Amino acid sequence: MKMTLVGTDDERLIRPLQLIADLFFEECEVRFPSNEAEEDQDYKITIDINQKHTNFSVSVILQNRKTGVIHKETSQRSWTNAEEKEMFKLIKREISKCFLLTLQNETGIIQKWGFLTGIRPTKLLHKEVQMGTPLKIAHQKLKDEYMIESEKIELMQQIVDRQLTIVPDLYQLKNEVSIYIGIPFCPTKCAYCTFPAFAINGKQGKVDSFLGGLHYEMRKVGQWLKEKGIRITTIYYGGGTPTSITAEEMDLLYEEMYTSFPDVEKVREITVEAGRPDTITPEKLEVLKKWRIDRISINPQSYTQETLKAIGRHHTVEETIEKFWLARKSGMKNINMDLIIGLPGEGTEELSHSLAETEKLMPESLTVHTLSFKRASEMTRHKSRYKVADRPEVEKMMDMASTWTKQHGYVPYYLYRQKNILGNLENVGYAFPGQESIYNIMIMEEMQTIIGLGCGASSKFVHPDTGKITRFANPKDPKSYNEGFEHYTNEKIKILEDLFSEISVQK
Repeated sequence: MKMTLVGTDDERLIRPLQLIADLFFEECEVRFPSNEAEEDQDYKITIDINQKHTNFSVSVILQNRKTGVIHKETSQRSWTNAEEKEMFKLIKREISKCFLLTLQNETGIIQKWGFLTGIRPTKLLHKEVQMGTPLKIAHQKLKDEYMIESEKIELMQQIVDRQLTIVPDLYQLKNEVSIYIGIPFCPTKCAYCTFPAFAINGKQGKVDSFLGGLHYEMRKVGQWLKEKGIRITTIYYGGGTPTSITAEEMDLLYEEMYTSFPDVEKVREITVEAGRPDTITPEKLEVLKKWRIDRISINPQSYTQETLKAIGRHHTVEETIEKFWLARKSGMKNINMDLIIGLPGEGTEELSHSLAETEKLMPESLTVHTLSFKRASEMTRHKSRYKVADRPEVEKMMDMASTWTKQHGYVPYYLYRQKNILGNLENVGYAFPGQESIYNIMIMEEMQTIIGLGCGASSKFVHPDTGKITRFANPKDPKSYNEGFEHYTNEKIKILEDLFSEISVQK
């Protein structure tokens, strides 16, 4: 699909229009006219901007070159004493609204998230709540500025309300940090995955070296936190699959956590992703119990064996169920499970089966993901091999999951979206009230600094006053990490020094 943009030469408009076009068409390209033949273009976009004093009007005309059908949308806005940068933002927004409407008219596809393409939509509503904006006005603002439909705004509001119930001091946690610890090993790599995940078999030397570097990072960062009197809100072990390493290695790692980090007994939540059932053993569960870690994830993704085989998960459905009950028997009181909507070959029948199997287990929380074709994944590189459901069926599957969770007492508590997500939908975390993951809230709403330790771990440093985010990522591959972990540790501590230099923390 090719679209040419005429009527403006402002290159800043190409990207926002490209993102909107991508919501409707696969492999679409928006560009200015070139020397290519006119018949090579599927659509012509004409933009007319008329500025007069403190008012402006925008018209967007979409012409289908093949059918000759033309759609036109017009919008008018005013501004007062706006700087040039702010004026462009207003103009871009109005153009985006008009462009979205023309494509909806052309395709018949309604985008319930409007032209919002950000990963964390609930941040927009949190911002309004923090400013004291009345909810009715805040909701209307989301409709007017992003064209989000009421259904999605209601979901956002439900999640924001739940988050502030779970973490009533959410807006005051900027003086604390959370810790993410990345373990970059898995039994095998799933076809949809782009996380750092290296096959652990035959790589013991790399594992040993990696763990040495990770222990070093934990000691140095923990020492800095103790010196500054900075508390830790949550700790999350992700990956990869953190339970890929041995029980003995896990034991030493958690001992390091308690030794190095300040007041671990007061940390609100510690989570270990045991996402792959084929990594869970009685010995590892005993280690978790020893260190008082009772929140884990055991992720089926699907309860259809053919699907698991297709996506590269080398465990059985029966093993998922067996390991769930093994964890429950060992004393795990807060188990999360993940399901993915739209996996290859799956439709409403397969999802119905997965929900029925979930009903037999009733984990404390259930995260419902919508499949996303991530750029570097095996599935995206060989997309033709993986047949997935169409948009109407994916939307029906999401409705099924939403209805099922409500009927069984789960409430939504966090939400995020991804590029190239099927149906332009979302990922939603549901939980029984009181069993929600605080870390998931912290990582999504970006209210505090999260320090990433380990291979592939990304740190997000949130300025406590301005909210500005600085990102810093460790290398994704174990070899590079092993060669430079001291350097990456020192760089993070330098950023932390600058970030917290003006904060007076009560010890």
